[in-house]
Amino acid sequence: MTAVRREQLLSYAVLGVFAVIALYPVLSIVLLAMHKRSDLVTGFAIPDSLNFGTFKDAWELGGFDRGLLNSFIVAASVSVVTAVLSTLAGYAFGAMRFRGSDALFYLLLLGLIFPYEATVIPLYYVFRDVGLTDTYWALILPQIGLSVPFGTFWMRAFFRTSPGSLVEASRLDGASSFVTLWRVLLPQAWPAITTMIVLVFMWTWNEFLLALVMIQSDELRTAPLGLALFANANRSQDPTLTAAAAVLVALPVVIVYVFLQRSFIRGMFAGAVKE
Repeated sequence: MTAVRREQLLSYAVLGVFAVIALYPVLSIVLLAMHKRSDLVTGFAIPDSLNFGTFKDAWELGGFDRGLLNSFIVAASVSVVTAVLSTLAGYAFGAMRFRGSDALFYLLLLGLIFPYEATVIPLYYVFRDVGLTDTYWALILPQIGLSVPFGTFWMRAFFRTSPGSLVEASRLDGASSFVTLWRVLLPQAWPAITTMIVLVFMWTWNEFLLALVMIQSDELRTAPLGLALFANANRSQDPTLTAAAAVLVALPVVIVYVFLQRSFIRGMFAGAVKE
């Protein structure tokens, strides 16, 4: 066996071990949700028969239809606005040169290292004073502010690896900066944009602390917040219901990733090799 072959087998073995570690808790929750309430489940256990009625019961008892809709509205709004702002900012920092661009970019990156938890309470008082608490805006605006620094960093890295000859040729033809972005660079940037949208969508969907502080009414409760309250009420009574509710809340993110996985993977490696 050659050294290259041994290295490949070792790599596959390591990846397999990490895949099992990552999938084990997920499969445990899914299988637990398919057990009957009377089953005594400890750890990883395959049910004798699949019981999908638990998902229906969790859906009806937890009222997750409204929570999932609220989470989708917030996550989709944050993802779209972040994609637009980050693409424009990333293009400015990555493909254009202007005075103070580096200093402004590093100032923007402070949003990546500033502790998010430290801003929640001040945000609550600010939003309360302007009457935005217990609204969609109380969830959308802060998460746009938190996501744009990452999105700008992500898109700047992509635009810096884009062929400079394309930009130069476009400008020689008399195209403006916006036309260059829209017609020349944007078609190539879709994988990177898609990856950013998926990441921001997942982070926004899973956000819990902001919803816990900002939202008081049941009508605006997001899915993760509803899951936490539902789990707290049913943990000791019926763990299968809690597991089913967790699967329902996580399922939209899985569906989004499955549909966009090819673009997601291409975007992850879009800036890996500089042309």
